[in-house]
Amino acid sequence: MSTERNDAPLSTSEGAADARADRSDTVSALERGISVLRCFSEERPVLGHADIARMTGIPRPTVNRLVATLLSLGMLKPAQAADRFMLGPGVVSLSRVFLGSLDVRAAARPSMQMLAEELGASVYLAVRDGMEMVLIEACRPRSSMLSARLDVGSRTPLPNSALGRAYLSALPEVERTQLVDSLRLLRGPEWDGIAVPMNRAIAEAKRLGYCLSLGEFHREINSVSVPLVGPDGEVMALNGGGAAFVFTEERLRNELAPRLHDIALGIARDIGGHVPTPTSG
Repeated sequence: MSTERNDAPLSTSEGAADARADRSDTVSALERGISVLRCFSEERPVLGHADIARMTGIPRPTVNRLVATLLSLGMLKPAQAADRFMLGPGVVSLSRVFLGSLDVRAAARPSMQMLAEELGASVYLAVRDGMEMVLIEACRPRSSMLSARLDVGSRTPLPNSALGRAYLSALPEVERTQLVDSLRLLRGPEWDGIAVPMNRAIAEAKRLGYCLSLGEFHREINSVSVPLVGPDGEVMALNGGGAAFVFTEERLRNELAPRLHDIALGIARDIGGHVPTPTSG
């Protein structure tokens, strides 16, 4: 089923630049090159020099040099239209190395797919990248046409997706405060309307072990997420849901949330991680 997002896509690089503005131990040229790559997304697979300059705030001459460098390294490739570019095979090879090193995917996929088939839900596992969550595993029921069109590599916003809220709930207090401050700067005037439901969901996740997003990321899609912490302390989030008329709030809370929590416990046991303990049942 085709779905529509409430928010226009955001450039991860914009928020990341705000968060790192006062750091002196980074290489600005490298940061700029990566910010160019992060402009590309499923919604924006083809971009030109002017698009990239506008999205990153980097001057056009510098963008031209960065694009030329990324082209020579195979990170970008020319699109059919003149002065337009796409992500290149170099990015794919790096992503394969990254995904291949994640034992958590192998541990998670069987139980995720079983849950997807049994309940007809879309089930996702995600980690944070910049100001967004990026899916590293995605399982959907083979027979359903009513799932959100997200796949490995898709991104969701931190403040209004269940994945992002679950992630934020599991961070140490100081780290969460710093990240939320960066989100506030990134979102600007719209922040007050986003912060209230986000904070409510984070508090719920800490109290119950899960949190919800009811049509707040994808219209007509409801989902629930639980946090999961790897052996090295990396926070991840496990998510399940689907069409709102199928996955009502009651069903998410009573049926899907407990199953996701059990799966998260099993994954944590297999990889040597843990699931944050809720403060009440």
